Amino acid sequence: MTVLHLADEGEAADLAAFLSRLLHYDRAAAVRLQAAGTALAVFGRPPSFEVLAIRAARLAKPYENGLDVTLDVTVSAGELLESVDEPAATAAVPAAVTGPPWAGVLPPRGGWRAEPGLPAPDALLTTLASAVAEFRSRTEELPPERRTRAELDRIGREIWSRTVGDTRLPVRAVHAAQSLRFLRPTQSARDLAVFSSGAWLRLRTPYGSIAVRQAGLGALDVSVR
Repeated sequence: MTVLHLADEGEAADLAAFLSRLLHYDRAAAVRLQAAGTALAVFGRPPSFEVLAIRAARLAKPYENGLDVTLDVTVSAGELLESVDEPAATAAVPAAVTGPPWAGVLPPRGGWRAEPGLPAPDALLTTLASAVAEFRSRTEELPPERRTRAELDRIGREIWSRTVGDTRLPVRAVHAAQSLRFLRPTQSARDLAVFSSGAWLRLRTPYGSIAVRQAGLGALDVSVR
C-alpha cells in the first residue's frame, strides 16, 4: 500500500478537513489524487455546485512504497479520510475506484493567466449573501404546486450562473469556496485571484482553489483517463 508522508500535522489536518467537507455533501464522494515532487493535489466535486475543488498539500516523502515518479489515481474520499493519521502526518492511498465522469476532465496544469475585475473579499461575501437571500426568498414565494425540483433548479441556475464583479467567474464558484472554507472573512484582496486557461476559470485562495469549466461540468460524458 502506498503511504503519503505529508510535510507536517497541519497539512494532514487540512487534508482531513477538506475530505470531511466533501463527504458532508456526498457520502460516496470520490477524489482524484495527483502527486509529483513534494506536492499533492486533491480534486473533488461537491454536488450541486458544478465546480471542481482543489486542495494542495505539501509532501515530505512523495516516492515511497511503490510510488515511482508520479501518483495519479481516483479513490474513495471516505476511505482516504479514514487513513489519515494526523499525529504521524501520513495518509494511506486506498484502492483505486472507477471514477465519476468529472475525474477524467481536470483543469490544465499550465497556461494560466491572471484575470482582472475580482471584487474585494468583503464585496464577494456580500454578493454571495444577497444571492443566497434571493434564492431563499424566491423559492419560499412559490405556491406549493410550483415548488418542484425542476423549478428550484431553474431558479438556482439563474442566480448561481451570474458573474461576480467584472469577471466571468460565476457566483456558484464563490458559493463553493465559502462552503468549503476556502473563502474566509479575514482574507485580504491580495489573497484572492482569478485565472483563466482555455475553457477554465480558477478562483485561487490560500486554502484551496475552485475551478469552473465554462462549458459546464454537469453534462460531461467522458471516461476516466
